[in-house]
Amino acid sequence: MDRTLAQRLMHSAALPAIYERLWRPALLGLAKGPLGPTTAQEMTLLRGMLVLAPGARVLDVACGPGNVARALAAHVGDSGRVVGLDASLTMLAKASSESARYVYRDRLRFLRADAVELPFRPESFDAVSCFAALYLFDRPFDALAAMAAVLRPGGRLAIMTTRRAPLLGPLNEVFGQVSGVRMFGDTEVESALCRLGLTGVTRRTTGLIQFVAGQRPETPRVSRAAP
Repeated sequence: MDRTLAQRLMHSAALPAIYERLWRPALLGLAKGPLGPTTAQEMTLLRGMLVLAPGARVLDVACGPGNVARALAAHVGDSGRVVGLDASLTMLAKASSESARYVYRDRLRFLRADAVELPFRPESFDAVSCFAALYLFDRPFDALAAMAAVLRPGGRLAIMTTRRAPLLGPLNEVFGQVSGVRMFGDTEVESALCRLGLTGVTRRTTGLIQFVAGQRPETPRVSRAAP
């Protein structure tokens, strides 16, 4: 399948160098609107959505240059691990080089893989994040299903993605076709998590961005009849 304009940029050699300090703050800042959270506030919100505990195993899907993965690695303790996964070699190269400077670099691993075909066993992670990427995927709902499948019982999934501009109507689809950035309806992602069996699904919006989170139910205890 041919890559969209947005996907080609993510695989380019130039974008990783400016993504974290210029590209992401500028474009997402515009999309979030003047009252939206700062990048630092996003990370605080993400940690609250995931409720990380020391020793947590975390997967960051479409990690880009590793900014979110690094923010999570700082909060999982010495026994925790964060895996950053991306399809772009240039993004992964930047993620690896940037993360080498951090004292918690041993908690981080980076891997090239497809978000729809995650190379992990079911129930491998305590938490999964996908921030600022779902709107680029060719099969976003299959990717959500893959993320939910690798969650352990009680594990949490946190998504930050786009939402349709209410006043633009059909122009949302036109923008998506031209740019390769999908604009999700207000209930699309939330409903998808519910269909996947996640519970306690929450949603927060700011401008053209939405934050959606849910939890995989704990494994039901099987009651035993008294002898």
